[in-house]
This record gives sequence, C-alpha cells and structure tokens, in this order.
Amino acid sequence: MHDSLETQTPRPDAAGVLPAAAGGYAAPQPAVEFRNIDIAYGKFVAVRNFSLAIRKGSFVTLLGPSGCGKTTILRSIAGLVDISAGQISIGGRRVDDVPIYKRNIGLVFQSYALFPHKNVFDNVAFGLKYRNVPKAEIARRVGKALEMVRLPGSEKKLPSQLSGGQQQRIALARAIVFEPEVLLLDEPLSALDANMREEMRVEIKKIQKETGITAIFVTHDQEEALSMSDQIVVMNAGTMEQIGTPEEVYDTPATAFVADFLGKANMLPGVVTAMDGSRATITLPAGQVVTAVSPKVLGAGSRITVVVRPQKMTVGAALPVNRLAGRVISTSYLGGNAIYEVDVGGGMIIRANTQIEGRLAREGDAIDVGFDPAGCVLLDENGLRVA
Repeated sequence: MHDSLETQTPRPDAAGVLPAAAGGYAAPQPAVEFRNIDIAYGKFVAVRNFSLAIRKGSFVTLLGPSGCGKTTILRSIAGLVDISAGQISIGGRRVDDVPIYKRNIGLVFQSYALFPHKNVFDNVAFGLKYRNVPKAEIARRVGKALEMVRLPGSEKKLPSQLSGGQQQRIALARAIVFEPEVLLLDEPLSALDANMREEMRVEIKKIQKETGITAIFVTHDQEEALSMSDQIVVMNAGTMEQIGTPEEVYDTPATAFVADFLGKANMLPGVVTAMDGSRATITLPAGQVVTAVSPKVLGAGSRITVVVRPQKMTVGAALPVNRLAGRVISTSYLGGNAIYEVDVGGGMIIRANTQIEGRLAREGDAIDVGFDPAGCVLLDENGLRVA
C-alpha cells in the first residue's frame, strides 16, 4: 500500500517553512510563500519578519486579535498593501511588484462588495469579462459557480433581492469563477448571524475541498479557525506566535498568548518543589500542591505556569489527583454541559467546562475541581512552552 498524500508531503516547521525533501529532492513548490516580510506605515511596523509557506490545496487561517497584522498580510498577497522588506511568491513566481489584476487572486470581503446595480450573473461574470473569456464559456462557468454555492437560477436577481447569506454566496461564486490560484477570505462571515455563519463555514470548506483551491482565511473568531482550518497561524503584534493544526495549537499552545487567546485556558502560576521522573510537583500561590507531567527535568524553585483547558478540568467528589477545593462564583448552563467559574483561592479563578452529572452547581456552592497530570501544558517564566 502506498503512503497517503499527507505522509508524503513535508510539513512546515515552526516558522511555516517547508523543509527540503529526504534524499536531496526539492520540497513541493508552495502555493504561497512569504520570506521575511516587513510591512511598515511610516515608523509603525505592522508586520515584522514574517515567513510562511502554504501548501497547495490547503486551508490556512490567520487568527488573532484586532491590529495583530493578519488582514495586512492578506492584503499584501493581493497587492493591496506594499511590503517594506522581504518577498512574496505565488506558485513560485515572485509577485512583490506585480499589480493586483495580474496575480490571479480571488477575494471575498466582509462587506460582500457586490455591484448593487448589476444582477447576479453580471456580478459573478465580472472577472471573466475582464479577462476576455468568450460569452459561451462565461455562461458555463457562471452556471457552474452558482451551482457550487447552491444558488442556481438566481442569475437575474439584484443583490438587494438577496439575503445577507445569499449575497455572501454570490461574492464567493464571483471569487472562484475564474479559477484563481489562491482564494483570500477577509472576515467573510462576521456580518452574518450565528446560524448563517455556521452554515457558511461548512459551505466554504466544502467548496474549497471540491475545487482544490488554496485558501487563506482571516478571522478573530477562534471557533471558525478551529472548525475550518488545515493549519492555523496565530498572530500577535505583527509576528507569528505559533503555526500548527487546530489540535496542535489548541492542545499544545507554544506561548502564554496562544493559551489565553485560543480558548481562554486556565493559567496556574506556581513554583516547582520536586521532580519524580517526569512528574513535577508544583506549589500554587494559595499553597495547594499539584503534579504535572513535564517533558524535561525542572529545577527546584523554577517558576512555572500550568496551563489547563476548561474541557480538561473535571468536577466532583471522585477526583483522583490535583484536587482544588473552591466555591462556584458563576454557572453557565449549556444543556448537557455547564461552564463553572470556581474561586480556588490565591486570586485564581478556575474555568471548567464539564458534563453535568447529578445536580447543577449554583453560585455559592462548595465544589472541587481537578485535572490529570498529563492533561496540561507547562510554560516557563518567559511564557514559552516547556519542551
């Protein structure tokens, strides 16, 4: 049996750069590659020394808070923003000085950006007419694109006759109809209601897989990033904090920023008091003692932060280890689950997302929370994952 494509394809390193293939062969050509780019506005540097190689056919999300540089990076691919240093390549061709209309890029914006006076057909066909595609081919491609976004037969409608979700589908059809090398999506779902956002997530991912197009998606929404991406690039203050699969960045955050931004992890500061094999004994501010599996030996007195996701926290009387006694300060009921915020002393508020077993705990109730020693990540005093 042959290896899967996933195992044959080299994976990017921590900086998102594809390595050389084994045996001296060149690695597959990235669909999009950034090499040490800076983007500055006067003295303000919005993006600093950013490098990333994006595999053809993958769905990569730039995730981070407002002002972190993610949209600036996306716009630089399209040629809407000039870079100050470094280089950008698409399909192995350097495009730093190539105008936007020669980059073969599909763009989908938050605001849809449809022509209000043009009907659906003319909106979707706009890029094809600009490229002098024959009329019969335009009609075929527009029909195919509308089928893909599940709006066949809507050619004669104006954008004002469509719902927000339908307008976003038309914007997506317009972006893919001319078969671009790269599809750029800049917060395309933020103007939609919650139900429509969830539906469009599924649709965009399905279309991306069906077409095999390379997609770069910008969002500040963690749930969108986790549910849609092959790889997530977590951005902070113009630099890359971490790149990895959704599971990697969520379960093993590389920095304190990633741990806090992606999923609001519990951060328990403490001091190492002993090591027993791979287990570190850690004393927390209020004197509680917990143990955690460490990938390396930690010296006594080392300042450490134990990172535990809310889903890794357990609640109840049958906690085998790492039991922290506390009092509920808030309860959020989610059907079969509940999110408890528990004050365990020492200024620490633990957030536990757990299945409800028995009675739902209420504000003021005494409660024990805990976690498995292997169900956490350790950060050093600089906020970097212990590895």
